[in-house]
Amino acid sequence: MNTADFLGTYAEGWTNGNSDTILRATSDSFVFDDPNAGKVAKEEFQEFFAGLKEAVASLRGAGQEGPFMELTEVVTKDDGDVLTASCWWEIPGTDIQGSGLIKVANDGVVSERIAYYTKLPE
Repeated sequence: MNTADFLGTYAEGWTNGNSDTILRATSDSFVFDDPNAGKVAKEEFQEFFAGLKEAVASLRGAGQEGPFMELTEVVTKDDGDVLTASCWWEIPGTDIQGSGLIKVANDGVVSERIAYYTKLPE
């Protein structure tokens, strides 16, 4: 796969809520950086993702159909060695949304750093 293929597979995994697909697109050194969970290494990602899916299911309630996540406003920049992508993401049926910054190298997705969109406390 090339960097664009890795990014496409990675996005497919998030859209479908499939951690195996996500991890198939990642490098051995992959790190997912979430402000709530901290830095999640590849070997810890399955556990992190299972917890995320449980939290989403409790917010959505029973019978929620459709994608796990919707990705929009994807912008990429390829400098030859690293493909950098930014996106807006939302989890349908919840108020959870934010942005992501993804780095992809020749061996797969190296990192993603996310931010949540939320109001500050008054």
